[in-house]
Amino acid sequence: MNLVLQGEGECLDRAERIAALTAPHSITRISANAVRCEGIAFSPALRQTIEVAAHAAQLDATYMMGRHRLDDFRLVAMDMDSTLITIECIDEIADMQGLKPQVSAITEAAMRGELDFAESLRRRVALLEGLDAGALQRVYDERLRLSPGAERMLQAVQAAGLKTLLVSGGFTYFTDRLKSQLKLDYTQANQLEIVDGKLTGKVLGGIVDAAAKRAAVEHVCAGLGITPAEAIVMGDGANDLEMMSIAGLSVAFRAKPVVRQQATAALNFVGLDGILNLLA
Repeated sequence: MNLVLQGEGECLDRAERIAALTAPHSITRISANAVRCEGIAFSPALRQTIEVAAHAAQLDATYMMGRHRLDDFRLVAMDMDSTLITIECIDEIADMQGLKPQVSAITEAAMRGELDFAESLRRRVALLEGLDAGALQRVYDERLRLSPGAERMLQAVQAAGLKTLLVSGGFTYFTDRLKSQLKLDYTQANQLEIVDGKLTGKVLGGIVDAAAKRAAVEHVCAGLGITPAEAIVMGDGANDLEMMSIAGLSVAFRAKPVVRQQATAALNFVGLDGILNLLA
């Protein structure tokens, strides 16, 4: 069993102190902010000790069987809202209507898995009826920001020849623009209905829910002639769990507890480029 410890800033001393608790065969510095411990004699008690100590030190601790390299994979599939980007777009659109608290409450419940995603999306979008469509551009220009480490992660995976898929329960207005901006290969999301420059409060076509996200990953993998085991899938909410469950490497990024518990790796402190340390 191997363990990767990583954090932000000058954290190597903290990481090496915690690594010493594992009594591994070797401790290797793999970057300026990460160490890998190899040959750990794994036990549930040791894992709990390491995870508590790592969290207190603001470090991410990831256990992995064997070594994996970036070139073991062919696809990176990402959720958009609160994963590739820092915001929930629908919450920020709702803010233009003075409805952010109401919409955010539904969003949070859906991401925790407490509400059916498709129904929650319809309820939230219905609250946007009558909003000028120009609000979407304002959100993109004024509020949408990439998550920490996103650009470095994408540059590295694209340089390694991996394809990229952005699959979102959000909206095509944003995924289309991010596809162009970041040179992504594939995108899938929901389409807001706009009539006479106003949002109607409806979504066109089927809802991109958890099952649709999984199907999108499977479809792209099939088109590339690969299996989902050759995909890295990252997300933060309950509607990402199905697509994460079929991945060779699943990454929970600043995620809800239910997602962290089921993912291969949970990144709570480092940016999206933390996956590069896992695959170094």
